[in-house]
Amino acid sequence: MCRRRILKSFGIVLAMSFLAFSVAGAETTLKVAISAADAGQLDPHLTSKTPDVALLQWMFNGLVRFKPGSMDPRTIEPDLAEKWTTSPDGKVWTFQIRKGVMFHGDHGELTAEDVVFSIQRAMNPKTSAFTSEFAEVKSVEAIDPATVKITLAEPVPFFLGRLSNYHAGMIVSKMAAEKLGDKFMTNPIGTGPFMFEEYKSKQYVSLTANNRYFRGAPKIDKIIYRYIPSTSSRELAFRSGEIDLFYGDRDQRWVERMRTNKDTVVDVFGPGEHRSLHFNMTIKPFDDIRVRRAVAYAINRDEIVQFLGKDVAEPAWSVVPNGYLGHTLEGIPKYDYNPEKAKALLKEAGYPDGFTTKVLITNIESLLKPMQIIQEQLRRVGIKIELEVLEHATWHAQIRKNLSPMVLYGAARFPVADSYLTEFYHSRSIVGEPKAVTNFSHTQAADKEIDGARIEANPQKQLELWKEAQQKIMTECAAIPVFELLQVWGRRANLDYGNTLTGSLNLGPVVDEKSHLK
Repeated sequence: MCRRRILKSFGIVLAMSFLAFSVAGAETTLKVAISAADAGQLDPHLTSKTPDVALLQWMFNGLVRFKPGSMDPRTIEPDLAEKWTTSPDGKVWTFQIRKGVMFHGDHGELTAEDVVFSIQRAMNPKTSAFTSEFAEVKSVEAIDPATVKITLAEPVPFFLGRLSNYHAGMIVSKMAAEKLGDKFMTNPIGTGPFMFEEYKSKQYVSLTANNRYFRGAPKIDKIIYRYIPSTSSRELAFRSGEIDLFYGDRDQRWVERMRTNKDTVVDVFGPGEHRSLHFNMTIKPFDDIRVRRAVAYAINRDEIVQFLGKDVAEPAWSVVPNGYLGHTLEGIPKYDYNPEKAKALLKEAGYPDGFTTKVLITNIESLLKPMQIIQEQLRRVGIKIELEVLEHATWHAQIRKNLSPMVLYGAARFPVADSYLTEFYHSRSIVGEPKAVTNFSHTQAADKEIDGARIEANPQKQLELWKEAQQKIMTECAAIPVFELLQVWGRRANLDYGNTLTGSLNLGPVVDEKSHLK
C-alpha cells in the first residue's frame, strides 16, 4: 500500500513537472491578418503598399527611428546609428554605427558598408521606388567600419527623417541583397526584432523572433501574417480565435460595433491617408481645366466624410495633408460643393449633357467605397463613371501606365510638405518617367517652388515656397483633395504593443521586442 502511494505521488509530481515545462516552453505566436490577396514586394526600397510596409517594419531598422507608436518628427531617436553630427551648412552628415548589431541568419554583423550599400541601392531607380528621397545626395562613403559620411549637394529639409525606419531609410544586408538579387523581395534580410521564415503565396508570411536583436530578444516567438482580402472574413477569423490582430474596416459603424465586443480593442491612429482625385491632364476631356473644375465642384466632401464617419475620416482641402509641416489653406482655391456651377462649367466646355468615361479602381474597400460615392455624385451633374474594379496589385500597375483618366489615390508620407509635393506633383515623378513615382496628373506647375523649398535654408521662406506650390497646383486643379482616412486595426485586449500607439508611418502597429500577449 505504502509503495503504491509513493508511486502515485511520484506520478503526480512527474505529471505536474511535465505540465509546468510544457507551459513554460510553449511558443507564443501572434496571428495577424491584413487586407490583401497576397504579398506585393517584401523589399522596403521597392514597396509603398500598406500590406507590405506594415510587415516590413518588424524586420528592418533605419539609422534613426521614430519613437515606437509615434510619427512626430520631434521624437526621432538613434536606431542603427548611435550618434551623428552635421556640418554648419547642413550638407555633411556623419553617423557612428552601433557595434554588435547582427543581420538575420548567417549574414554577419552590420557595418558601414551595409549602410552605404543600402543608401546607394535606395538611390538607384532599378532597385528603388524612392529615388527622389535621396536626389540631393552627392556621395555616401564608409570612413571606417563604424562610420558613414553622407555629403549633400544642397541642404535637405528634415534629411534625418529620410534615414529613419521608413521606406528608403531601411538598412538591408549587402551580402543578402547581392546574393539574392531579385529574389530578395521574397527573402528579406534585415536587423529587426523579427526574421523572415517562410512565404506561402496568397496565404501567409511567417516570421520568427530574432533572439540576437540588439535591443533584446522579443517576447513573441513567432508571427503568422495572413492575407485575407475580405473585411468580413478577417473579422470572422478574429471572432473564432484564429487571429489576434487585424487590419480593420475604416468605417464608423464598423468601429463602433467592434468596440462593443468584449476583450476587443480598436486602434484608430495616424497618419491619415490623404485621398486625392488626380486628373490625367493628357487625356481628354481632362486636358480642359473647366472639366477638371466641374468635377471638383461636383464632389461633396461632407457627404463622403459622413458616410465614412467622424472618428475615421476628415475633409481635405489642400494637396498637402493636414498636420504636415508646410500645410496651409491660405490663398488656396477652395472648390466647395456647388453642383450648379459644375453643370455650368461642363456646358461651357462643350458637354451640356455631360460625358462618359471609364475609371480604374482597386478592390480595396477603403478606396472602392469612396470612389463609388464620387461616382454617384458625378452622375448627378451628368458625368457617368464606368468603374473597372481590379485586384490591388494589378490596379497599381495599370494606373502607372496612364490607363485611367482619374485616379483616386491614398497615401501617408513623412509629415513634411516636401515629401508629398515631390512625390505627387513634381515633373520628375510623372508616371512613365525613369524616376516616376505617383504624379498621375502630369503637372509641372510648381516645380520651381518645390525645388526652391528643398534648398531654402530660411524656414519662413521655405514655408512661403510650399504655400505657393500648393496654390499653383490647386489653381491648375491637377488634383482635388477629398478626405483623409485614419488607420484602423483591431486586436485582442491581451495584446500589449509595449508602446502607446498614436501614429505609425508604416501604417500598422509597431510590434517589437517589448510587445507581448498577456
